[in-house]
Amino acid sequence: MPVATLAVMRNISAMEMKKIGAQVLLANTFHLYSRPGVEIIKKAGGLHKFMSWEKPILTDSGGFQIFSLGKKSKPGKNFITVKKNGVEFISPFDGQKEFFTPEKVLEIQKNLGVDIAMVLDECVEYPCTRKRAEEGMERTFQWARKAREWMDKNKKRPQIFGIIQGSVFKDLREKSAQQIKKLDFDGYAIGGISVGESKTEMQKALKCAEKFLPKNKPRYAMGIGYPEDIVKAVKQGIDMLDCVVPSREGRHGRLFIIKNKSDNFLKRKNFYQTINIKNAKYKKDFSPVDKFCDCLLCKNYTRAYLRHLFKIKDGLAFRLGSLHNLRFYFRMMNSLRKNILEGKI
Repeated sequence: MPVATLAVMRNISAMEMKKIGAQVLLANTFHLYSRPGVEIIKKAGGLHKFMSWEKPILTDSGGFQIFSLGKKSKPGKNFITVKKNGVEFISPFDGQKEFFTPEKVLEIQKNLGVDIAMVLDECVEYPCTRKRAEEGMERTFQWARKAREWMDKNKKRPQIFGIIQGSVFKDLREKSAQQIKKLDFDGYAIGGISVGESKTEMQKALKCAEKFLPKNKPRYAMGIGYPEDIVKAVKQGIDMLDCVVPSREGRHGRLFIIKNKSDNFLKRKNFYQTINIKNAKYKKDFSPVDKFCDCLLCKNYTRAYLRHLFKIKDGLAFRLGSLHNLRFYFRMMNSLRKNILEGKI
């Protein structure tokens, strides 16, 4: 799922996202609540109409963004205060004090008109002590119970996913998965990963949680975005992933390139490479960025031209780089689906 935090993929239209293969876009409750505001989006007819995207939308609860504010807190000035019933925080946009409860977060997402909503969770920092991880896990569970009660009272609602926490501690991940599973959500997400831990720790956290989750409901690994990590996660039984990596890297001139033709590229361990198009060696390179790619960039422009655009800081460079990387990701996901259907994964 490409990340359209504020209801937009930077430099790319919703129509183009559909054309290059996007099926679900991810937006963020915390950011949309702050800008442009729920009432504006509701008056526009919901988030789909507001951003001209008719396919599914998933919104994160904003829990990660709220708790990341805690890192900016200074002595005598706390930006967030975690309470039994929710989290109080000072908005970084207008300085106003806000209070998010599990129920309020779901109500916001319902009013946005999204298809998949995430519950409010506490994403603890990394590294952290086992005690801190356990506190966050238990609070996430208590808030999930309140979310489940809200679900039972609201029949016309989005699909709602519970979130597993527990940091890098195996027993906590397993306990959290078992707790959240019992609440019978529409799907399940594994949160608190890709927040600074090693890739080995990330894969272990996924494995610990995934084995306890039902096989007939979606499993979502939050924030995983590098190609090799996606492949490993899918092989472990993960169905959904999101990350800013493809578009962010594209805007900085770091491009993903497949090493061999698309249908079979996942058979190789190192199936892709990255290049920094801003390097001097591409100044006279008049070949396409990726000879196997069918994106707007690779079909129409050369490496030399794209490098030139980045050097003069023209907006087309950021756009073409993002489009190319996103298309790379969609081709990769198509290949993963094909391998699953053929029984190879």
